[in-house]
Amino acid sequence: MRSILIIASLIIGLIAYKWATSKPTEIPSGQPASKPSGGPPTGSGGAPGGGKPMPVSVYVAALTPVENEIFVTGTIVANEDVELRPETSGRLIGLYIREGAAVAKGQLIAKIKDDEIRARIKKVKLEQELADQTAAREQKLLDANAISREEVDITNNRVKTLAADLEALQVALSQTELRAPFAGRIGLKNISVGAYVSPSTVIGRLVQTSPAKLDFAVPEKYSQRISVGKKVQFATDLDPAKRDASIVAIEPIVDEALRTVKVRATTPNPSGRLLPGNFVKVSTKLGASKSIMMPSEAIIPFIGGKKVFIIKEGKAVEKTIVTGVRTEKEVEVIEGLSVGDSIVVSGIMSIKNGQAVKPKNK
Repeated sequence: MRSILIIASLIIGLIAYKWATSKPTEIPSGQPASKPSGGPPTGSGGAPGGGKPMPVSVYVAALTPVENEIFVTGTIVANEDVELRPETSGRLIGLYIREGAAVAKGQLIAKIKDDEIRARIKKVKLEQELADQTAAREQKLLDANAISREEVDITNNRVKTLAADLEALQVALSQTELRAPFAGRIGLKNISVGAYVSPSTVIGRLVQTSPAKLDFAVPEKYSQRISVGKKVQFATDLDPAKRDASIVAIEPIVDEALRTVKVRATTPNPSGRLLPGNFVKVSTKLGASKSIMMPSEAIIPFIGGKKVFIIKEGKAVEKTIVTGVRTEKEVEVIEGLSVGDSIVVSGIMSIKNGQAVKPKNK
C-alpha cells in the first residue's frame, strides 16, 4: 500500500512540473518576437543558401610593348668531324699521331705495309721500258714496210696497258697512307702499330672545332621570323657569358613530331673552349611589338592546350588561350583574351568554372 502511494505521488509531481514548464512566456510590449530556431540563418555573406564569393588576385590584360625574344636550347657541333679509316686492308707499320694533338691538313697519320705493291710497280716499270723499246723498233720497221701495221698497233696497245697498270698501282700505293683530310685535333687512337686493319677499322677521330657550329630548333610558328644572317646569342653551362653567332642555314622542312624547324649558326672558337656536344642556351630577338602579356602562373595547361580564368559578372569563366613568346615571368597571349579582361592569378587550382569570385582589395 505504501509503494502505491509513492508511485502516485511521483506521477502527480511529474504532471505538475510539465504544466508549469509549458506555460507561454509573456513578451513585453515594444519588443519583437524571436524567430523560431528552425529558420534560415541570416548572415552577412550573400543570398540565402549561397556561399561567399572567393577572393582572388587579378591581373588586368593590357597591351604592353614587348621586345619579342625566344629562348631555346641547342648543341655545339664540330665544324668538321670524321672517323679516320684506311682505304685498304693490310698490316699497320706506322702510326704518326699523338692523342689529343693538333694536325695539319695532309699530315700523314698512318701507314700500311706496301712491299707487295712496290714490287709490282717495279715489275711494271721494267715491262714498260721493254715495251717502249719494242714499239720504237717496230715503228722503224713499219716505216721500211718490213712489218704490218697490226703488229705495231698491238705493241702500242701493250705500252698503253702497262701505263694504266702503273697508274693503278700508284693509286693502290697512295691508299696505304692515311692523311688528315683537314686541319683539326686528333682524339683517342683505337689501335696500335702491328694491327691488321681494313676499311671498317676506325683508327681514330679527327675534329675541327673552329669555327664551331651551333644547332638548335625553333617552333614552327616563329620560322618565318628567322633568316640566314640573323644574329643570335648563346651561353653554356661552363661559361655563362653570352656569345654571338650568325645563322648560316635553316632546315627546309618541319619536324612532324616536334613541330620545330632546325637552325644552324656558326661562331668563332679560336681558343677551342666550345666543344662538340656542349649544351647551350640560345636566345634570338624577333622584333618589337605590342601584345597582351600575363603572368605565367595564371596559365593552366590541359590536354587541349592552355586556359585561364577571367572574372565576368562576378563569376570565374574559363578561357582557352594561345600563347606566344615567353619571358622569365610573363607569357604573350596571341588569342583568347581581350584588353581589359580581369585574369585570375591566385587560387586557380581550386576554382571551378562559374564559381563566384571577387577581386581582392588592393
